[in-house]
Amino acid sequence: MGVVKQIKKQAVVAEQAAARTADAFVADQMKSLAEAFRAQAETIRKQKKQKKKK
Repeated sequence: MGVVKQIKKQAVVAEQAAARTADAFVADQMKSLAEAFRAQAETIRKQKKQKKKK
């Protein structure tokens, strides 16, 4: 499995954990973590795409 796919999977897991937790602070942190994972995956994907063009 590729790095981007793994990071996206981690984002899904973080969102699921946010939905399950009763603590609002922890839920917010997990949602932020999921958002960061998605941003990181998108950045890596774009970098790979740029390397292929060269």
